[in-house]
Amino acid sequence: MRVVLALSSDQTAVAAEARAAEAAGYDGIACGEHLFFHSPHPNGFVALAAAAGATSTIRLLSALTVVPLYPAALAAKLATTLDRVSGGRFDLGVGVGGEHPPEFVAAGVDVAERGARADEALELFRALWAGGPVDFAGRFTTVPGLALDPGPVQPGGPPIWLGGRRPAAIRRAGRFADVWMPYMYTPEQLARSLGEVRQAAEAAGRDPATVRGAVFCWGGVDEDAARSRRQVVETVSAVYQQDFDPLADRYLLHGDPDRVAARVREYADAGAGTLVFSPVGQDAERRALVDLFTSAVLPAVRPAPRD
Repeated sequence: MRVVLALSSDQTAVAAEARAAEAAGYDGIACGEHLFFHSPHPNGFVALAAAAGATSTIRLLSALTVVPLYPAALAAKLATTLDRVSGGRFDLGVGVGGEHPPEFVAAGVDVAERGARADEALELFRALWAGGPVDFAGRFTTVPGLALDPGPVQPGGPPIWLGGRRPAAIRRAGRFADVWMPYMYTPEQLARSLGEVRQAAEAAGRDPATVRGAVFCWGGVDEDAARSRRQVVETVSAVYQQDFDPLADRYLLHGDPDRVAARVREYADAGAGTLVFSPVGQDAERRALVDLFTSAVLPAVRPAPRD
């Protein structure tokens, strides 16, 4: 199983955290974003550009870019530029947002249009990343015979990861996703939804086998399992402004290393080829959590190949 480590919200630590994750053997680093939210968030493109400059091999995932907040052509340009400055190491995670409507007000975007804007943007991304001039006349975007120059390093552009939980997200992933990455899902929900995404891909004329599975999990680990659960519940409840205690055992990673590793393997068995692990905590507390995950959980979910 591939494991991607989410960066903290400390924007001054991006380079150091990225280098440490690369040295520790993680497959990727991830950065989410919001324009405004209940807790601190950077801009994902900028933070990952800093991470790209500090590393050489680890992959970079935006998890997730709230695409409807951007003019679609500008988002395509930002993603293309990040793909180039990273040497083709960028994966574009796309979400529609909506859990914090005031940020849409601030961006001058109708929150009710977020799904339609995301669909149109994804269609434009694919057209622009195919190379050459593009004539595009959509509901929100018009591109009059223009080409992105220079184009992305990766043929066809950065891989697209689609997140979400609702049927519209599943349909969107069927049309556009290279990777389906839900969050706040049980392993059973992941397995079922991945099957639905692949059915949607086949209906859209795509090879369903090309859609890979992943899962995004908030979590923590501690030798004291009860303390781990409390820490994770407190953090995620504050981020989402709701009580996650009744939901913790279904959706959040917590416990001692053996329990966390066992739960991660359940997600792997359900079809997740990648875990995006978002550690809770701040500063020294977070560093200790990541160190324990790296030493005790990572080897258990991704054992070294035998000679």
